[in-house]
Amino acid sequence: MTRRGFIMTAAAPAIVPSSVLGQRAGAVPPSDRIVMGGIGIGGRGQSDLRALLSYRQVQFVAICDVRNQRREEIKSMVDQRYGNHDCVMYDDQFELLARGDIDAVLIATGDRWHTPLSILAAQHGKDVYCEKPCSMSMEESWALADAFRRYGRIYQAGCQRRNGGNLELAVELVHTGKLGKLQTVYADVGPSVNWPPLPSHDWLPAEPEPPKQVLDWDRWLGPAPWRPYNPEYVRGGWRNWYDFHGGGILEWGSHTVDLCQWAAKADDTQPVEYEPEGGNTGKYFVHCRYANGVKLEMRDDGWDGNLGTGSCTVRFEGDNGWVETGDTGKIEVSENLRSELRPTTEARLVLAYHMQDLLDCIKSRKQTRANADTVANSHISCHAAFIAFQLGRKLTWDPARQEFVGDDEANRMRSRAIREPWRV
Repeated sequence: MTRRGFIMTAAAPAIVPSSVLGQRAGAVPPSDRIVMGGIGIGGRGQSDLRALLSYRQVQFVAICDVRNQRREEIKSMVDQRYGNHDCVMYDDQFELLARGDIDAVLIATGDRWHTPLSILAAQHGKDVYCEKPCSMSMEESWALADAFRRYGRIYQAGCQRRNGGNLELAVELVHTGKLGKLQTVYADVGPSVNWPPLPSHDWLPAEPEPPKQVLDWDRWLGPAPWRPYNPEYVRGGWRNWYDFHGGGILEWGSHTVDLCQWAAKADDTQPVEYEPEGGNTGKYFVHCRYANGVKLEMRDDGWDGNLGTGSCTVRFEGDNGWVETGDTGKIEVSENLRSELRPTTEARLVLAYHMQDLLDCIKSRKQTRANADTVANSHISCHAAFIAFQLGRKLTWDPARQEFVGDDEANRMRSRAIREPWRV
């Protein structure tokens, strides 16, 4: 098969011959090191990589990036950690994925690449840790979950708060009935002063492209619609443009809505109603409701009081009390639940515990906490809220049929165009 022919089908669900899978396409023996490579590792990805490199059971051997500077930076970090010069650099993801000795990959590219690369990795017999948001659309969410079920690979999303001790305790209070009957869960979906809830559809002016060996612009764009090069995109400004970003609600919602669904025992579904409030400036909300009557409130701001729980805050309210917590690790509860509090793991260790969950599951072949099915459902909830916010009207959603009820325009927004020759 030609390279173009392979690309055209690489991310479509299909049966992959064992000859193209990794040499260790099953479980990694408990006594063996887990051999890993990375694709698109920038600032956030470097935090992930440092956490992985702290484990003796991990051997990181290769980095692929469209930018030479990033390749050099990661190679230097890895070689310094191991005291050698063995980390191999690639500018083509297919060359890294073809290596039979690599068991798993760390994917920390921009959002547009997350789903296609994760599916490609699964088809090559690799387990995956992928940064969030994990998808750009509902369609990508479904494709992601389907692929990891089909190929039997382990997937862990960068939703590390699922392994945070403070969140574990907060969810435990809900699941053990200490809050009484659950009424409402609140998700902080990110202040609009940091990123717009409605990313721009405009283009920045064209500037001369750098040499391909410095930055491969076509590969950087990947499945996103083509546009002329501008360095602002590459410097991180891509989050402000719709073609590169899943939407402002998804930026923190991929964390906090995920936690709310966990608390509400809704990991396998989504809310059935979405009603937006607020505009593109100032505070905005999306009022949601699950089929069982539990409410999900997505807020960009406006938490009651200032409890010092930090960013990515969630709040769970029942008819017998409430609990609120966030990135500081601090837990606040209603007065009647004070006796239920206990020390939890430090907030700064959450990513380390999340990575340990990944490594344990690679060896045991059990599902991670932030597995592909779980995050697909929480992301679909965020995508539905974002669609309602863009349209400015209340939408009704049917989780079983995976469609909006009686709204053709909203249903067309469940997917996005993907640039040739890429597929999901």
